[in-house]
Amino acid sequence: MLETIGVGSLDELIAKVIPDQFRIEHPLDLPAGSREFDLVREFKALSGLNTPASEVVSFLGGGVYDHYIPAAISHLLSRSEFYTAYTPYQAEVAQGTLQTIYEFQTMVCRLTGMDASNASHYDGATALAEGVMMAVRKTGRKAVVVPAGLNPQYLHVLHTYCVPLDIEVREMKGIDGLIDPDELIKAIEDSAALIIQYPNFFGLIEPTVQASHIAHEAGALVISSTYPISLGLLKPPGEWGADIATAEGQPFGIPMGFGGPFVGLFAVKKDLIRLMPGRIVARAKDRLDRDGYVLTLQTREQHIRREKATSNICTNQALLALCATIYLSLVGKDGLQRAAENSFRGAHYLAEKVVTVSGVKRLHSGEFFSEFVVTLPISGRTAQKRLADRGVFAGPPMGWYSENQENCLLLAVTEKRSKKDIDDFVKLLGDVIK
Repeated sequence: MLETIGVGSLDELIAKVIPDQFRIEHPLDLPAGSREFDLVREFKALSGLNTPASEVVSFLGGGVYDHYIPAAISHLLSRSEFYTAYTPYQAEVAQGTLQTIYEFQTMVCRLTGMDASNASHYDGATALAEGVMMAVRKTGRKAVVVPAGLNPQYLHVLHTYCVPLDIEVREMKGIDGLIDPDELIKAIEDSAALIIQYPNFFGLIEPTVQASHIAHEAGALVISSTYPISLGLLKPPGEWGADIATAEGQPFGIPMGFGGPFVGLFAVKKDLIRLMPGRIVARAKDRLDRDGYVLTLQTREQHIRREKATSNICTNQALLALCATIYLSLVGKDGLQRAAENSFRGAHYLAEKVVTVSGVKRLHSGEFFSEFVVTLPISGRTAQKRLADRGVFAGPPMGWYSENQENCLLLAVTEKRSKKDIDDFVKLLGDVIK
C-alpha cells in the first residue's frame, strides 16, 4: 500500500499528512502497567463510590423514574438471539427481531391512541425533536411553539436540531406552570407545531383539549411528549388532539442507568405515516400465505440523503424496545393501570404531608399526576445533597434550570414508594432544611 501511494515508510506517510505541531516527539507520560488483580481491586473501589438508586429510597423525577422492573426482563433480554441481533434488513433471517418490533409498535399505538408507530428512537428527547422536524416538513412552516413546562433537557436537544435549520423556537411563559391560552393564540401564528408535554416537567396536567384546538385552528400540528406510565390513568394523546405522540420509554422496565441508554416512542395519525422517520415494521403474507414481518413504506436510502433525508436517524433502539415490550406484556393493562394509580395516590399523599413541614409549599396550584415542585427555605441543591447523604434521592433541584427557582425541588413518586417511605421522607426533609 505504501508503494502504491508513493511513500517509503509509515513514518514518511505520517510526516506528509500530520503537521509538525501536532506530532509528539517524546514518549507519552503514562503510568506503568498494572497486574490484572490490582486493576480489578481498583475498579471495585471506584465502583463502590457510586450509590445506585436501587439501594436508597428514590423520589427522583424530571424524566427518569424509579419504577419496578420485573425480574424476568433481564433474563429474557440476556438471550443471545436478542442481544447479538443485527439490523433486520434481510427479512428472511430476521423474523424474530422484526416480530418483536411489530409487537412493540402495536403496543405503542394502543397506548397512545394513535394509528401507526415506528420501531423507536434513541430517547424521548430525540423522538420529540424528530416530531418537530416532521411537522415542519408537513406544514412548510419554520417555527415551533414550546410551553414553559417542557423538560429543559428536551428543549436543549430541540435547539440543537432547530438552530442549523433556521427553525424558530418560540418559548412561552405560561401561567402558574401551565399553557396560557391567550399567549398561545399569539405564539401559534404561522407555526408548524405546538408541543405539549403531558404531564409537563412540573408534573402538571396541561389544558390539552383547549390548546390542541387553538393550534389546529391556526393550521399547526400538535406534538405530545408523554410520561407513558400516566397513560394507565390519563386520556391518551390520540384522544385529546395530538397528531404526533412521542414519549420516553424508560419507565417500561429500563434501569435509570445514569440517564441512559433509553428508548423513544413515536406514533402518528394515519395521514402522517409517509412522513414518519425511522424504521417501520409491517406484517405481510408470503407466497404460501404464511405470516411474515418486513420493513415497509420506506427504505434506508430515505435516511442517507443528507439535507433531503426524511431523518438522519435510520436506526432504532431494538433491544430496549424489546425491554418495553416484555414489560408491557408482563404487567398488562391492569398492571399498568395499578402502577399509574399507585404513583398518583402516593404523590398526592406526599403533597398533602410535605406542606405540613415548616417553610415548605407547593410552587404551583394546578392538578398534577405523580410529581410536583416544592419551595423550600433553603437552596434546592443544598437540600438534595443533605438528603442524599442520609440515603434518600430527591430532585432535580430546579435551580439547575432557572435562577428564579433556586429554592425549589422536584419530587416524584412511583408505585415503589410505600406510605412509610413517604412519611419517613417528610420527617427527614423537615430535619435537613432547618
